[in-house]
Amino acid sequence: MQSEKELLQLAAGGNELAFTRLFHGYKYKLYGFVFRLTGSHSSAEDVVQDIFEKLWKDREVLLQIESFQSYVFRMAQNYAINGFKRMAREVVILKQLADAPVTSSTITPQGSLALKETQERLHNAIQQLPPQQKIVFLLSREEGIKHEEIARRLQITTGTVKNHMIQALRTLRKHMQQYPNSLDTIYLLMLLVPLFCL
Repeated sequence: MQSEKELLQLAAGGNELAFTRLFHGYKYKLYGFVFRLTGSHSSAEDVVQDIFEKLWKDREVLLQIESFQSYVFRMAQNYAINGFKRMAREVVILKQLADAPVTSSTITPQGSLALKETQERLHNAIQQLPPQQKIVFLLSREEGIKHEEIARRLQITTGTVKNHMIQALRTLRKHMQQYPNSLDTIYLLMLLVPLFCL
């Protein structure tokens, strides 16, 4: 039976079997940890996958790790925190896209048209969200209601609210990625709008 240290050394050298054993040894622990942080099954799955993809890509680093458990759990925590920050930025950007006037002197006529088109595409995408996701998203975006209050109003858990927001944002982002001009507008607004915490 090989020790974890030996598995790390083998994996660092490109041994896929050793790396697979490390993966199977930690995937469920990490999944449970991230799920408790995010309340989202899909986010937990994504984080675990992202962690091990990065570890394999930068596998030479495995030789320098003293405690693999501490290392991967710290990675998982950082990934989850970054996910929350990204979600907060996206809420701000999507709110700005939906509410920003298109007559601002800071936007060119071409930019104004692009923003209007982006607003229409975003509105259509929001209307196509599943009912519960749409309600949660609009309560958060249009009324600025915190997750705890949304959970109380809808009689669901805060974790379920977070999960609906994550899924809604993922769907909206995927929809908007079909339009390169929309992405340009989003990146511009990202620079103009301050970050807030949910």
